[in-house]
Amino acid sequence: MINGHRIIAVLPAYNAERTLTQTVADIDRAIVDEVILVDDASRDRTVEVAKLLGLTVIVHPQNRGYGGNQKSCYAAAVAAGADIVVMVHPDHQYDPHYIDALTRPIAEGRADAVFGSRMITPGGAQRGGMPYWKYLGNIVLTKIANFVLGLRLSEYHSGFRAYSREVLTTLALEKNSDDFIFDTEIIVQLKRANFRITEIPITTRYFPEASSIGLRRSLMYAAGIGRVLWQYAWSRPAVQPEEARP
Repeated sequence: MINGHRIIAVLPAYNAERTLTQTVADIDRAIVDEVILVDDASRDRTVEVAKLLGLTVIVHPQNRGYGGNQKSCYAAAVAAGADIVVMVHPDHQYDPHYIDALTRPIAEGRADAVFGSRMITPGGAQRGGMPYWKYLGNIVLTKIANFVLGLRLSEYHSGFRAYSREVLTTLALEKNSDDFIFDTEIIVQLKRANFRITEIPITTRYFPEASSIGLRRSLMYAAGIGRVLWQYAWSRPAVQPEEARP
């Protein structure tokens, strides 16, 4: 706990057998009260390993996709009484040691959502092994999204995030995609609801066992983000309320 807040880490898992043990070992249980893993119909021993590690395990009998997995993660965490929910990818690409820094702004009442950013520290993403074409794509898509949404985020595509309970019980997450663009759709929802978003710098590591989508899926992802931003641009009211949330 931090400041008496119950913190639950959720792990959206798919074929994470080889990296799950190290990921869980790096989660500070002095901060995190419970770890929930949602398995998205893995074809390896992810579920067996998760149970041996003592995690709370939920299994999708059929693959629902990255966004669909997150929906189950957040619903389970809210049902388990979480005040703050932090998403940790079990492929060990993101470093769980940042959980304290990621959740503290919410526990201290300074933010409603916190994103771990690979792009804040100059050159940090590339030092972690991010492919150059992904690095450039991240920059371009982030600039476009910031322009459309009127935000100043350093990146929109990190999967290392923390949300308050209020965020997860207020936003209509079930309306979002079951695919990778879920992460952008929730940012649009946060913007519409005037929730406070902040970022912290993180490091990441790219290695063979870490999950990563290829060029073709990345192009499809970029097109999906374009559709989300287009819909936002054409559906927003002419005059938007500027009052901040209490």
